[in-house]
Amino acid sequence: MHLDHTPHGPAAVGADARRPDGSRRALRIGLGGPVGSGKTATVAALCRALRDRLSLAVVTNDIYTREDAEFLLREAVLPPERITAVETGACPHTAIRDDISANLEAVEDLEDEVGPLDLILVESGGDNLTATFSKGLVDAQIFVIDVAGGDDIPRKGGPGVTTADLLVVNKTDLAPHVGSDLARMAADAKAQRGELPVVFQSLRGESGVADVAAWVRARLAVWSA
Repeated sequence: MHLDHTPHGPAAVGADARRPDGSRRALRIGLGGPVGSGKTATVAALCRALRDRLSLAVVTNDIYTREDAEFLLREAVLPPERITAVETGACPHTAIRDDISANLEAVEDLEDEVGPLDLILVESGGDNLTATFSKGLVDAQIFVIDVAGGDDIPRKGGPGVTTADLLVVNKTDLAPHVGSDLARMAADAKAQRGELPVVFQSLRGESGVADVAAWVRARLAVWSA
């Protein structure tokens, strides 16, 4: 179950859209959301869905460990040289919004070492509903929540829910077991986000990450044009 996954309005452009040699750099998409919402699993599924046709890489963020990068490496979703980790040492939003230097260095190093790249996914560490990415770091933002966190999350809003370019409501297969009303979540998300798209997703379902992957491909088509 999903709403439209077509990009609405012009794609956001980061501070530097071109590399020093004048070529267009990779599209950077940030994934944020609360702890346990399924960000890393979504990144892994996107890598599997896109890696055959796109040249992509991943930057993960954790406070004191490289746990998310190590999970992606164990799952072999990409070659090891295409996955790197940033240890933020502070609240996750600091490294994706306030002082983005470590993440910028990570994405630029990936382009230098394994490029040319079409796409870089930047995964934030788990944070609250206010977490957003700096436009100097990413060109579009995905915010991931899950039904186990409560069906009132879309209604609570917060910048992550209301302003992200795509909202993903994850783990819909758990809704009957945790008492979450998906129709209510869809209505609340619509009220908070207007025309901004929402995808309802279960990575255990037949369609899996297909709708999010289609949205990413659409953003990439706009970026490449």
